[in-house]
Amino acid sequence: MNSLILKTISGLLFALLLLISVYLFIRGHNEPGGGFIGGLVGAGAFVLFIIAYGPDDARRILRFEPRTFIGWGLLFAVSSGIISMLFGNSYLTGVWTTPVLFGNELHLGTPLIFDLGVYLVVIGFTLTVIYSLEEES
Repeated sequence: MNSLILKTISGLLFALLLLISVYLFIRGHNEPGGGFIGGLVGAGAFVLFIIAYGPDDARRILRFEPRTFIGWGLLFAVSSGIISMLFGNSYLTGVWTTPVLFGNELHLGTPLIFDLGVYLVVIGFTLTVIYSLEEES
């Protein structure tokens, strides 16, 4: 598609959708949201970019093959369960830590690592499907 309006607005929406994606990912750590919906919104940003500029330009800004994201996501998801086993808990039991950063306590744990894995798998899978559909047409 060669629409000037779509190309102009998609650049702004791309950045906005990626920010919303990261917000949903981080918010889902303690509230509704998380890796799955954040990954879908992030993949949606790339789909909009593919519609506006084409798959070649989208691959250039992604810089990695989408299947790489799937592999890293699975690695993060599995390792979050292994971390809890190292602390003597069952697989995928949450392990929490509260480091202090700039005077504020952060509540970080293995569920955040698992959500990061889900986030990466969803983005990788969605973009793999979209790219394969784009190449067929």
